[in-house]
Amino acid sequence: MAAAAALEAWQAVSRRRRRSAALRPRRREAAAVAAAARDPGAQPEVDGGDVLRRIQEAREDLLISDFWSSALGESDVAPGSVPEETPVTGSCRLKCVCYGVGNFATCIIARNQLAFLLLFLEECQIPRSHCWVYDPLFSQLEIAVLSTLGVVVLSENEEGKRSVYGEPTVFYMLHCGTALYNNLLWRNWSIDALSKMVIVGNSFRGLEERLLTRILQKHYPYVAKILKGREELAFPQTSQYTDVFNDTSVHWFPVQKLTQLSTDTWAFREEPDYQDCEGLEIIRNKTEDPSATDLNPL
Repeated sequence: MAAAAALEAWQAVSRRRRRSAALRPRRREAAAVAAAARDPGAQPEVDGGDVLRRIQEAREDLLISDFWSSALGESDVAPGSVPEETPVTGSCRLKCVCYGVGNFATCIIARNQLAFLLLFLEECQIPRSHCWVYDPLFSQLEIAVLSTLGVVVLSENEEGKRSVYGEPTVFYMLHCGTALYNNLLWRNWSIDALSKMVIVGNSFRGLEERLLTRILQKHYPYVAKILKGREELAFPQTSQYTDVFNDTSVHWFPVQKLTQLSTDTWAFREEPDYQDCEGLEIIRNKTEDPSATDLNPL
């Protein structure tokens, strides 16, 4: 049901096409930019206002791009890709969790990814207060900007180990390390929880092709085990956003596929530790692992 809800919301985007409304800056964003312009001596506000302005420009560019129009029409490209489940009612809250968007204040790729997230929230009618965001690399300025935008900035590095808590949830995690996806799947390793989850992130098909089978099964067992229980729809590729959304897919986990997995699949529930995993692309929670290094990206 959750997968149907998220994907139905995505389909609804292509029907609404509320471009004029999305092009208008939100009042708080516009006010922040205006306040910064009135007081050039207040450096933190000036920087924050400039970042907000650049995010708004990224949103506007994205809206008129071939990529955005193609992304909205994804469901038309792959008929039958939406699970044949009863859509959830309007009383069911759809949440969003964003991991690893990066330093959007200085990186244009990260800024475009954040702009897409904001548009996605608007078009799927997910309140920004129902969106939780985290990246261990966020600066204090970026945390302040995100707070101004109205999303919730998490204070703790969850390492992706967040439960859906029985509510349909979209996880937006572009270009993240494989361990982050593995941790997320482990935390929600049940038919009920996984069927309530949609992941927008690295192509699992791509992971399967790039990693040796023994490496995938040893270090990322939950990713390996879910490959036959998921549906995947690749993002469209356009020259303008090649570096931003490359190797990105929408993943969901239909109940009918999950129930076909063996009993042994669900019996294995060991928490990942990655102690002998080389090249681990994740920043560990230092409160849990004092020896962890933060040299690798989330």
